[in-house]
Amino acid sequence: MDKIRLSKLMASRGICSRREADEWIARNLVRVDGEIVSTLGIRVSPDCNISIEEKARRQQRSLITVLLNKPVGYVSSQPEHGHLAASTLIVKSNHYLNDKIRYRCRANHQHRMAPAGRLDIDSQGLLILTQDGRIARRLIGQDFDIEKEYLVRVEGSINPMKLRLLRHGLELDGRALKKAKVDELEPKLLKFVLIEGRKRQIRRMCELVDLEVRSLKRVRIGRVKLAGLPRGEWRYLRANETF
Repeated sequence: MDKIRLSKLMASRGICSRREADEWIARNLVRVDGEIVSTLGIRVSPDCNISIEEKARRQQRSLITVLLNKPVGYVSSQPEHGHLAASTLIVKSNHYLNDKIRYRCRANHQHRMAPAGRLDIDSQGLLILTQDGRIARRLIGQDFDIEKEYLVRVEGSINPMKLRLLRHGLELDGRALKKAKVDELEPKLLKFVLIEGRKRQIRRMCELVDLEVRSLKRVRIGRVKLAGLPRGEWRYLRANETF
């Protein structure tokens, strides 16, 4: 059986990210079959037993994940063309007043916190930002089909043929899109449920069937819902919320 890099194996098992794995290995916080491993790049058997020391577990428990209701005009990641990154909203003054988890007075709320997925500058709604590589991998990794639900206001005529095409039959950049759930909730208002996230996917899908997107709002990722979170505010991911 071919051996595999330890950090890659740890990431594939959902223990942590590769970066975290390398950090913990260097700090003698990883055991393979009961023995401490400290050699970066070491390759191990794919069926080996891996455990991490309590210090690594405490570090992992301290990682922050938040839900943000991103407004239009903010970019998901790096600032561009004078527009601010969504992470700049993760400050105490924007913390949701009814969050049951109290604000943690730390200076690292924005430190190493990355968006787990895209939401373009012209769109609003649920954006997950996290310091936890396990959550990021689950939401953006190709091995997971996490549903993402959107409410989309469009301009143009909607008919059964267009809905069938939106559900299945379109392609972008020469590749067929995965099946989607698309329903008309009311005149000009569509609900999309996708399990992939191509760049500006919904807008481009609508263009292909002669519909123009007027507004787009993401309201759910997996089982986690935007619910009553006000625009521009954020709250912590709760212990009982999983993707």
